[in-house]
Amino acid sequence: MNKKTVKDVNVKGKTVLVRVDFNVPIKDGVITDATRIEGAVPTIRYLSNNGARVVLCSHLGRPKGEFNPKYTLKPAAEKLSEYLGKKVGFAADVIGAEAKAAKAALKDGDIVLLENLRFHKEEEANDKDFCKALSEGIDMYVNDAFGTAHRAHASTAGVSQYGFVKTAVAGFLIEKELAVMGGALETPKRPFVAILGGAKVSDKIGVINNLLEKVDALIIGGAMAYTFMKAQGRSVGSSLCENDKIELAAELIKKAEIKKVKFLLPVDNKIADAFANDANQKIAEGNIPDGWQGLDIGPKSVKLFSDAIKDAKTVIWNGPMGVFEFENFAAGTKAVAEALSKTDAVTIIGGGDSAAAVTQLGYAGKMTHISTGGGASLEFLEGLELPGVACLNDK
Repeated sequence: MNKKTVKDVNVKGKTVLVRVDFNVPIKDGVITDATRIEGAVPTIRYLSNNGARVVLCSHLGRPKGEFNPKYTLKPAAEKLSEYLGKKVGFAADVIGAEAKAAKAALKDGDIVLLENLRFHKEEEANDKDFCKALSEGIDMYVNDAFGTAHRAHASTAGVSQYGFVKTAVAGFLIEKELAVMGGALETPKRPFVAILGGAKVSDKIGVINNLLEKVDALIIGGAMAYTFMKAQGRSVGSSLCENDKIELAAELIKKAEIKKVKFLLPVDNKIADAFANDANQKIAEGNIPDGWQGLDIGPKSVKLFSDAIKDAKTVIWNGPMGVFEFENFAAGTKAVAEALSKTDAVTIIGGGDSAAAVTQLGYAGKMTHISTGGGASLEFLEGLELPGVACLNDK
């Protein structure tokens, strides 16, 4: 973590633009999961308590560059007020008259949330004029939205990148993400095990390549496993398989062999005769017959993977082992989550579906770290530079 944080700068009396991730689910005007808002509270509270004038900005949903009341951030301002126990103002625009007036009226310790950034198409385009307008009256920039740090948008990179705000630092959330995941990748306690699931090998090629340089064992589950199984000469029936990636899968298996990394694939699968929760199902060892598709790992694979987790000292997990949204095919994902909850290893959950799984199953409190960014976590694991981090001041 070689980036400055809010603790490295004097914030008193400064107007601070804070990029938070308030992209939360809202139904009929009510927030159904406020985890992301809660996650931003420590940084916001620190800034407010230390006399900063706090201007918060975030996106919500995909309003496609136009105002849509369905995607207003007003409920987020109200929810944040509850968490902080103090009034959080709300400006009904981002760079218009109301936002300017709200910024100008701030006193030390005050907080205001601007309206949804993505009501402006210029946000995602990282438009220079929009960055300038967003930076008006701002002394300092804080990024605490790890979930969008892989995007070079106006609010995640542009305001600092274009030089409109000279002081740009990380909030506590980003600081923790970089410290925990960076530490695991650079100086892990060994054995170091990575578990990758999800649908496509193509989504995780860079991650697999990078992790093969670092881990002692790599576990592959989810639909992407079938491409690797086919590369080994096994039949996969009508399972999801990227035929154009079979050669690459074989190369990755070979690379693991050369690097002396244990490469664990499912040895059995729970298969179905249709992609449906109530489809006919059975366990197939080895090959998957024609007309059947793998939707989860089988009991022998669960044991194989759980044993590898049990012996590990550091584990990173990204992606489910099967079709987790179907109750009848969620057993593999649940078993991995349970194995992680029982180990004393450093356990890092790489956002997305894996984070949802451990949270739904009640294991969140037993994990060392649950990342707040799906795509950002993947790119970080791949070793790529994140624009929302690169734009921050070095220590």
